[in-house]
Amino acid sequence: MVPLVMALSVALLALTACNGNGNAVATAPAPRKQVLSAQAQVGQLAFFDKNLSRGKNMSCASCHDPQYAYGPPNSISVQLGSDITKTGARAVPSLRYKESTPPFSEDAPNPDGVTSNSPGGGFMADGRAATLATQAGMPLLNPLEMNNSSKEAVVKAVQNGAYAGLFKQTFGANVFDNTDAAFDALGTAIQALETEDLSFHPYSSKYDLYVFNKIGGVLTPAERRGEVLFHSTGVTNCSGCHYTGANFNGNSGLMTDFTYQALGAPRNDRSIPNNPDPIPANDDPAYFDMGLCGPFRTDYMPAPGKAHPYCGMFKVPVLRNAATRGAFFHNGVLHSLEQVVNFYNTRDTNPEYWYPSHGDGTGKPQANPVWALQPTAVPGATVDKYNDLPPVQQGNVDEEVPMGTGEGGEKTLASGTKPRAPGSTPVMTPQQVADLVCFLGTLSDGYQPSSAPSASGRCVK
Repeated sequence: MVPLVMALSVALLALTACNGNGNAVATAPAPRKQVLSAQAQVGQLAFFDKNLSRGKNMSCASCHDPQYAYGPPNSISVQLGSDITKTGARAVPSLRYKESTPPFSEDAPNPDGVTSNSPGGGFMADGRAATLATQAGMPLLNPLEMNNSSKEAVVKAVQNGAYAGLFKQTFGANVFDNTDAAFDALGTAIQALETEDLSFHPYSSKYDLYVFNKIGGVLTPAERRGEVLFHSTGVTNCSGCHYTGANFNGNSGLMTDFTYQALGAPRNDRSIPNNPDPIPANDDPAYFDMGLCGPFRTDYMPAPGKAHPYCGMFKVPVLRNAATRGAFFHNGVLHSLEQVVNFYNTRDTNPEYWYPSHGDGTGKPQANPVWALQPTAVPGATVDKYNDLPPVQQGNVDEEVPMGTGEGGEKTLASGTKPRAPGSTPVMTPQQVADLVCFLGTLSDGYQPSSAPSASGRCVK
């Protein structure tokens, strides 16, 4: 069994990444030698086992592809399930660096030591899974994902599979006698893989070389300017949520504080012109995905018509390998880092870029920037801002820099800054947006420095 495990480990670590220009870079160095425990060996075989889906056509790796930083191998907003007539309801995240996630708490301490405590931790975008093992089992039973009818169906697939013997050796000869115990053991095995296998937390980006002053870790002027912006509390405030210091487990540079934020991402529906993949659930105008408030998490669901402070909040993601992704936010509504940064920068100064409008307005349609979600806007038309939250919950939307409430600058935010009203100047210039995107490109794993650094390209000078 060891040769198979080592072969898979080599395959998993032969990853590609993207730099700030979106171009492929060299594969990762030869993998560090590692010996996986028996549990992790079972988890590795299960992770690639399509028989664990109802249609025998989908494994964990189908959506969490090791060649794409254990994220989706495409830019589709939400992925198809084992039943290919059904589409998921949320964007698939990367599984890298998940082992550092603390347990969910309503009163989680912020690691920066400055921001007040808030909800934080837990697995899934709404923190409803207590452990990696629990999280691993959820897609197996989700009708929109691997679509198994019961735990028993999953356990039988393992029992009839090629690694049933190793499963019994690892978890006990009678493990299959108890369905719940066997299903839990499968989750434990996948958790062991994600915890032990170095390809799930390689720390092999240009940023890592830079932070630890290693050969090849020299940022270009554009990347360095982007890093300064990333930490600027008065301009981008990125590090306020995407914390770079040591986290609860002592690991640094994950670019998250594991807290929850309501960002008011646009609704991924048919109101977006030429939208290639709207979320089917959003065809129902009464349906809202509100993160901590449901529909998948149920313990914080608000009473009908009543506001709840957690509604619209989703967990702040790890930013490592963000440049390799093709879908962003919980609903996959945006498809490039450039779009994401511009959304933060203009959500409140130019909401017509991101949200649908209604009413006649006062003029002819005008073209929006190429990165905007809405291609045109009519001056004076009413913008349906924060259209993926019920009106009663929209007061939860984050107002910190670089965003604002759009209340004419009269309201002072907790940070002491003023909100940015519609029509005012965005806080970031186009050059700053480009520099920040360049810096985020340094967070991609699999980086190998070149003996002759490039003298051209948008992330060089």
